[in-house]
Amino acid sequence: MAHGSQLNVLEINNSPINVEHDKKRRQFVIRLNGSHDRAVLLYEYVGKKTVDLQHTEVPDAYRGRGIAKHLAKAAMDFVVEEDLKAHLTCWYIQKYVKENPQPRYFEHIYQ
Repeated sequence: MAHGSQLNVLEINNSPINVEHDKKRRQFVIRLNGSHDRAVLLYEYVGKKTVDLQHTEVPDAYRGRGIAKHLAKAAMDFVVEEDLKAHLTCWYIQKYVKENPQPRYFEHIYQ
């Protein structure tokens, strides 16, 4: 099932999903439709080694195609790789972690 939704995404962009990490602006970005539209996940440092994953936004026209999943995965992988602790303020990331339960994620989440 998940595979099908990814194909839709590839057809929209004619290219694989590429998540960019803009560390200066503290956001993960997927450029859609050339770069006219953007899906973003915003985070904020709330301590030296603590981030708050605040908000995920996908333009209406692109919803339901599994795009946010790529942002959530990139954000969680970043948290793990940088050995940070994360507050999951964003409901979507809470849902993503529940649906993709990985011990390495749970070790890095404030419960």
